[in-house]
Amino acid sequence: MSLYDSSFPQMTRMLGQVLVWLDKAEAYAQQKKFDPEVLLAARIAPDQWPFRRQIQTLIAWPVRLGALLTGAEPPQFETRDETIAELRARIGKTIEQVKALKPEQLKGAEDRTLPLFFLPGKGMKAPDFVFQFALPNFYFHATTAYSILRHNGLDVGKSDFIGSLDLRDL
Repeated sequence: MSLYDSSFPQMTRMLGQVLVWLDKAEAYAQQKKFDPEVLLAARIAPDQWPFRRQIQTLIAWPVRLGALLTGAEPPQFETRDETIAELRARIGKTIEQVKALKPEQLKGAEDRTLPLFFLPGKGMKAPDFVFQFALPNFYFHATTAYSILRHNGLDVGKSDFIGSLDLRDL
């Protein structure tokens, strides 16, 4: 399986599920009669990033990875106090950007050594970066965001995390 096939479709799918979580968060807040924006500051532990920052990180990963694998300069992302509507818009834009990325744009990526932004002067071979760092980080932040919502009483379950399955008759 190519680096493209093993990462970008799954990241896009998960970002689509984040939109489901945001729908449920807004419905929950309406039902309980509180401002849904309150959930953006929620966290499980005092030293953990809040829900908003978890989502911002999810939004950044596919674009950053796409840039690195195509040899482009990864964009810098803001972590300002965005609203739910602004996060939705960024998710939509990111999904569009990722869908515009074509597998042939990653030709030769397997041979690239990608720089580690947090360790200047160090890098990883692209496959190692994708499987040991990018995807685990992406799913760590997805799981944490989901867990923050669960911790705050939202009725989200595994199917809200995974999404629909492409089932076939046997």
